[in-house]
Amino acid sequence: MKPLLGTFYLLGMLVPWGLGDDRSRAQHRQEAVDKTPWRNLETYSYNRYHPMGEIYQWMSQISEKHREVVTQHLLGMTYETRPMYYLKISLPSNNHKKIIWMDCGIHAREWIAPAFCQWFVKEILQNYKDNSKIRRFLTKLDFYVLPVFNIDGYIYTWTTDRLWRKSRSSHDNGKCFGTDLNRNFNASWCSIGASKNCQDLTFCGTGPVSEPETKAVASFIMSKKEDILCYLTMHSYGQLILLPYGYTNNKASNHEELIQVGQKAATALKAKHGTNYKVGSSVDILYATSGSSRDWARDIGIPFSYTFELRDNGTYGFVLPEAQIQATCEESMAAVLSVLDDVYEKYWYSNSAGKMTSAAIVLSLLVPFMHLL
Repeated sequence: MKPLLGTFYLLGMLVPWGLGDDRSRAQHRQEAVDKTPWRNLETYSYNRYHPMGEIYQWMSQISEKHREVVTQHLLGMTYETRPMYYLKISLPSNNHKKIIWMDCGIHAREWIAPAFCQWFVKEILQNYKDNSKIRRFLTKLDFYVLPVFNIDGYIYTWTTDRLWRKSRSSHDNGKCFGTDLNRNFNASWCSIGASKNCQDLTFCGTGPVSEPETKAVASFIMSKKEDILCYLTMHSYGQLILLPYGYTNNKASNHEELIQVGQKAATALKAKHGTNYKVGSSVDILYATSGSSRDWARDIGIPFSYTFELRDNGTYGFVLPEAQIQATCEESMAAVLSVLDDVYEKYWYSNSAGKMTSAAIVLSLLVPFMHLL
């Protein structure tokens, strides 16, 4: 989401930096301390925001509890040398499967995004045995989920500055910190909607894929790109489903298909709690931007690539109350499942239907000659 310059949202009010900032940070730190720690998955709340230490613990425990379908893998290391782990959800199979990628929290302050990644994993694991649609997905697809992309920045929002956006890499001999990781991908890098000034919120880095976090993700995606059918990156806020492109008015080769799939997802989302989402390319319905992971994913050949900007429309902005986590995740889950349904239908149902149709045609041609056999 576009950064707010010089202001932040506090309970629906725009407050200039410096007015109550220290007090709100101190209160936030105290709230983080006061939260009751959890001991196991049964007491883990998906209706709360969790600090990174708890998310690490959650990943470890959920991969242990569901070891038959979940494995935890090291993707790389952050600038501050923290491990980046992703979860792979995969039903055992001898067949080669395709991949759905999802990442959350590339911008540190967008807490609802990592909350959704955790919700998504929980929902898949709780329902795959009994939900025929989810189980059907898992017969053909593996889910790769990166719950927090920008770990250093996320931790910084818990300890120091709730509205920090960027990573925490040091630039200009320590005069400024952080790169906007969603301006750092090699998709018309830093050509529009990004800055080469390291003090700016949209600082694009010192070069394409200059940051260890983007290198880790980009290298992995490149190694799997032939198998990845869908790239989903979760952000906030704005209630948007964005498709390529942000750096050009040109459309992706499958633009109409991306629009149709996105609109169907928005309809499924609205059916849950009545929340309205807009669907379109970033340059058309939001703003121009270069170096995004979504555009890069489509450029390297991943057919379905979307950015979800979750709740809300600015009332609370990045500081979405915990009371809205469940509804946000429920409706977003409906939208993502809708996208997965369309991906599955395109690559498997239509293929199987085509095979059946071909077989029927051959059989119909043979029938007149059956009496000759």
